Amino acid sequence: MYFFVTRLVRWNHDSALRAFCDVSIDKQLLIKGIRVVDGRHGPFVSMPRHKTAEDKWRDVVVPLTHETKIKLSRIILEAFQNVQHANGGGHNGK
Repeated sequence: MYFFVTRLVRWNHDSALRAFCDVSIDKQLLIKGIRVVDGRHGPFVSMPRHKTAEDKWRDVVVPLTHETKIKLSRIILEAFQNVQHANGGGHNGK
């Protein structure tokens, strides 16, 4: 599976949110609204979610394997670090 960060926008407001990004999978599917969030142990990736009528948050996209979750997180966090250091563009990953 081939992941490509197509867009990454840094979020410089007073919150734990650090960036939004969109990721293409195998040039076949685009996931929009993935977030990079500051946590206690550093930045982590949070998948898109929506609020239900019951006022609860539900994930919209869920990686089905641990390997896919790790791979996707690694690609997104590398792109985030590259943008922080170089203020550059997207990042590829296989």
